[in-house]
Amino acid sequence: MKGKKKTDPNADRKRERLSKHLEQVNLYAAGIDIGSQMHYVAVPEGLDPEPVRSFSCFTGDLKKMAAWLVEIGIATVAMESTGIYWIPAYEILEESGLEVLLVNARNVKNVSGRKSDVLDCQWLQQLHTYGLLQGAFRPPEHITSLRAYMRQRDTLIKYASSHIQHMQKALRQMNLLLDNVVSDITGKTGMTIIRAILEGERDPDKLAVYRDGRCKKSEEEISESLHGHYRDEYILALRQSLHLYETYQEQIRECDLAIEKLLDTFESNGDSNSLPPSKDRKSASAPSFNAREELFRITGVDLTRIPGISEVTALKVISEIGTDMSRWKSAKHFASWLGLSPGTNVSGGKVLSKKTKRTANRASSALRMAAFAVTNSKSAIGAYHRRMRARHGSPKAITATAHKLARLIYSMLKNGMEYVEQGQDYYEKQYKDRVLKNLKRRVAEMGFKMIPDQNQENASLDGATC
Repeated sequence: MKGKKKTDPNADRKRERLSKHLEQVNLYAAGIDIGSQMHYVAVPEGLDPEPVRSFSCFTGDLKKMAAWLVEIGIATVAMESTGIYWIPAYEILEESGLEVLLVNARNVKNVSGRKSDVLDCQWLQQLHTYGLLQGAFRPPEHITSLRAYMRQRDTLIKYASSHIQHMQKALRQMNLLLDNVVSDITGKTGMTIIRAILEGERDPDKLAVYRDGRCKKSEEEISESLHGHYRDEYILALRQSLHLYETYQEQIRECDLAIEKLLDTFESNGDSNSLPPSKDRKSASAPSFNAREELFRITGVDLTRIPGISEVTALKVISEIGTDMSRWKSAKHFASWLGLSPGTNVSGGKVLSKKTKRTANRASSALRMAAFAVTNSKSAIGAYHRRMRARHGSPKAITATAHKLARLIYSMLKNGMEYVEQGQDYYEKQYKDRVLKNLKRRVAEMGFKMIPDQNQENASLDGATC
């Protein structure tokens, strides 16, 4: 009986237990490898004699792909978020009634050494069948439209700002130091002087007369800065840069009208008439309409009451995340999705790194900019930012403050809470009490007792009386 293989009496039970761990969750799942010219689609082998097919990126072929998947009974589809090539396929498949999961390419890496389009789509289909894929966040249709408008608006603002730099360069080449005497050359004083120069005025005293009353510099100082060396080639560059800047400003206003029209279609959750007027000055990049009132009507809360959150920032965040916070279980999940929470990299019981994950989330970028804006704020959040900066440096302080802003936004949108500013003195008192409590605990653990200094208390009382 030598060489006879022994059979395990528990083999069937082990196979049954293993099959439960690898249970097929999505029996009618498909995987699509997205490309710039061709899409490769894999379906379960029992549904079609040709389980892997390729379709070109033309709209007609995408509709044929969707019709084929519906015909063979596919219910859910997984695809990688490759560039922007996935967008037409995603929209057509979704319109066909299929559940579409957009997955991160980093989470579905194939086995090393076996890389091809066919293997990729089969790997996606296999992972999706066993329920091992999670779809990326995709906001509702009206939020997606708002997001597209806001991203287009940001692009126009960046293009317009580049032409401001071109105007400054042309002025500097003529030694016209206008940017030294006005804070913004696109303000009233700067634009009036630039247009007068392009109309042929060269006398610095006459140009200085166009000074706005709110300008801090005197007419004499402005006149001194406008003694320049005019050349035709630089005048041409200045004229063209101004024309392009004004063109982009017109496009931004057109984009603002489209955003305002879209916001009018959103469901109302608050009465904007009860909103008190804002005490903050409107920024130059703010929309041409009253975005603060529109956001309050849509969300029912005033996000601009949070320090650092302007109406532009609030509009950016809402366009990226929407108003439904039920998609995230808690504020911690929301901050983690934004990439503002410490990472978890533990091996052998040792913490290797706590760096936050890299993300291209635009809402996260907007909150980081808002966190930087509260550096000198006298609010509680400003005090928190300065304390974090003293302990950990500026980059980590910005991330920590952005994390706090994200939690505040989540609580306001989820629970309808209003933000109440306590001030930096309140934060400092809370911090002092927390430190004192920890010190008392540590001293008590060592068998000692803390006694307050009576002389210090009497001095503070005398100062309060005076």
